[in-house]
Amino acid sequence: MKRLFVLVLSILTLLAPCVVSAQPLAILPSNTSIQFKVRNLGIMNVTGSFGTFRGTLDLDEADITRSKVEVSIETASINTGIDRRDKHLRSADFFDVARYPAMRFSSTALEKLGEDRLKLTGNLTIRGISRPVVLTVEAQPIEGRADFTRSALATATINRQDFGVSYGAVIGDEVQITITTRLKKP
Repeated sequence: MKRLFVLVLSILTLLAPCVVSAQPLAILPSNTSIQFKVRNLGIMNVTGSFGTFRGTLDLDEADITRSKVEVSIETASINTGIDRRDKHLRSADFFDVARYPAMRFSSTALEKLGEDRLKLTGNLTIRGISRPVVLTVEAQPIEGRADFTRSALATATINRQDFGVSYGAVIGDEVQITITTRLKKP
């Protein structure tokens, strides 16, 4: 459940390294998936996603390391496929959506690791607590499509305790976030 905010971070990471044009690229929910996975009861994984988010990617084509990513994810849009669990995740025990309706990611650095790999660093804010997060991003050009520029995969692991999500001793602390996206030209 705390993995949800990790997903948000991943999405942000994917968007930033996939930018290769001087124009801003659209981050569209129809072309983006923000997913998380966390251990439960020590032997099984709980997976889920966030369905409502928005973001901007300001790409500096001349120097990609100066590009910026800003993402906001609505915490109430969490979906694990089990209504009762989702309602609990929205409660004060976890995301406390009444007080904290959004998670936010704001990039602070982008570093090239190779031809199609990037390291995206930024601040993730969940439940009003901001912590630095690092996402590893793989970006590939999309051939033969004039409307899309790149596809990207971003991954990160966060500790839910770092963001004040400490409910449930049988829930693992590490939340794996995976973000996939296709970046669309405006």
